[in-house]
Amino acid sequence: MRFTLRQLQYFVALCEQRNFGRAAEACHVSQPALSVQIKSLEDQMGGCLVERRARDVVVTPLGRQVLSKGEAILRASRDLERLAQDQGSGRRSLSLGVIPTIAPYLLPGLLAQLRAGDLELRIDIREARTGRLLEDLQEGTLDAAIMALPSGAPGFVEEELFQDRFLLAGSSNRLRQMQSLVPELAPSSLRAESLMLLEDGHCLTDQALEVCGMQRGSSGINMGAGSLATLSRLVAAGFGLTLMPELALQAECSAVQGLSVARFAGNEPFRRIGLLRRRSTSGEGWFQELGEVVRETGADILHNARKEYGPAKSEPVS
Repeated sequence: MRFTLRQLQYFVALCEQRNFGRAAEACHVSQPALSVQIKSLEDQMGGCLVERRARDVVVTPLGRQVLSKGEAILRASRDLERLAQDQGSGRRSLSLGVIPTIAPYLLPGLLAQLRAGDLELRIDIREARTGRLLEDLQEGTLDAAIMALPSGAPGFVEEELFQDRFLLAGSSNRLRQMQSLVPELAPSSLRAESLMLLEDGHCLTDQALEVCGMQRGSSGINMGAGSLATLSRLVAAGFGLTLMPELALQAECSAVQGLSVARFAGNEPFRRIGLLRRRSTSGEGWFQELGEVVRETGADILHNARKEYGPAKSEPVS
């Protein structure tokens, strides 16, 4: 049996695209060329891998087994290729994923620290939401990812690095009105109709809803912003209030005119920021070293934010 990596790549693309034409386009080959390779793979496996239909394909039971093992082979192949490149160049590489509500604020300082510690380190960054990063980690296209914990996914090692507290953000008028009604600010005092959050799919939205004691379907909540930068500008213009992570505080308040923040009274809500890797991948020291640099970078950002916008009032509460 002599199946090739190319055949496996084509088959995985076909399973993802569910269409020979789209799979061929994704692989940058002609449809006949892809079809020939898929048929050759089927001959070697001794059965049909997909049921061919007019506009799509359905993976057969045999195809599902080949897909699972083929994906593992392709992951291992990519790891070997990168190892060979690193050995040949004498450099180390790191493929790191970061969620969008952390990346703009943590990455500049983090990358500077990593470069300072190892000038030969090659770093590839992927910014994406939690679900996508977990998939990339599982597939082996990422070595580690920085996100809010817990991830809720099996098969990963998670290390908590620091806690990122939430503040209430909005225009100065909105905050004054809120504080006149509720002298002791608490997330539970926010009304759904005044709350603005990121669009569905961001873990920060789920965390904000949880600390405010609201459900996703609560009437009046505006969940339409695609980024914290957009959300900051909307609430600064008086369109509502939002929960601002302390990690983003300096960057957003400096960039957005009219944005004001206030700390919650009592125990402050927060999110847990951590580092993940596959459980099947050995840490070999690099994971702990990376975690320490991320922890120190985050601590510096939070320290500077508290110097400028006031110290934390109390111990945080989840």
